Amino acid sequence: MSCLIDNQHPGPAIGVTFDGLGWGTDNTAWGGEFLVGDASGFERSAYLAPVSMPGGTAAVNAPWRMAVAHLVAGFGDLPDVPMFSVHEAQLASVVALSRSSASVTTSSMGRLFDAVAALCGVADTVSYEGQAAIGLEQLAADSSDDVPGYEWNVDESSRIQVSSLIKAVYEDVIAGTDCARIARRFHQSVADLVNDTCVRLRESTGLSVVALSGGVFQNRLLVELVVPRLTANGFIELRHGQVPPNDGGISLGQVAIGRAHLDSLGA
Repeated sequence: MSCLIDNQHPGPAIGVTFDGLGWGTDNTAWGGEFLVGDASGFERSAYLAPVSMPGGTAAVNAPWRMAVAHLVAGFGDLPDVPMFSVHEAQLASVVALSRSSASVTTSSMGRLFDAVAALCGVADTVSYEGQAAIGLEQLAADSSDDVPGYEWNVDESSRIQVSSLIKAVYEDVIAGTDCARIARRFHQSVADLVNDTCVRLRESTGLSVVALSGGVFQNRLLVELVVPRLTANGFIELRHGQVPPNDGGISLGQVAIGRAHLDSLGA
């Protein structure tokens, strides 16, 4: 919502909200959503299929845990992970947490960036939010290859399945593919996902305005890949300018939603 206000646009719009974590209306941790709406309300029209966060907030500080969760979700079991040999003593418990119905689940794109960064050897653990994703962006920038992205699958309930992508990333790592190339392919994949999903949502909603928001869109390379795709397909893309796309913009959106609610009550 803060992106719409920042651009003085009333909505409705397709909101691509990619960030670390935010509590969703279904009592799970969101962060990889395509929302359709405005200040008066929204619909969660597409989202990354949720995976476990083994150890809860511990997974935020240890991206390798998110990699394990995604691998278990993708393969059904944990494949050989020589890149995580230093964590061997904890692997069994993290796998168990990944399978536990009691674990917090998340649809976060930021946590997916963490998982891919860990697989590529960028960061097993981090000391600040976004560290692994920043490293992955820098790695991708080292590759000038015009490489195709990995594939995504979308099921009938509009959940975006990550399993085929994470398996392909893992197989590339094991095969010894240059991790800069893998990082570049992953960024291409996310840009393709944004474009393809927005095209699909325009067909069902008629909306051509796309607001890019959330901390993931502080990634300059990703924005440089996303924007040309959207404009080539006739979208009006909105980005943050005066208001930050991460947590710094949340309160502005909350004010707008609160005002719309009061207006609906005649207050």
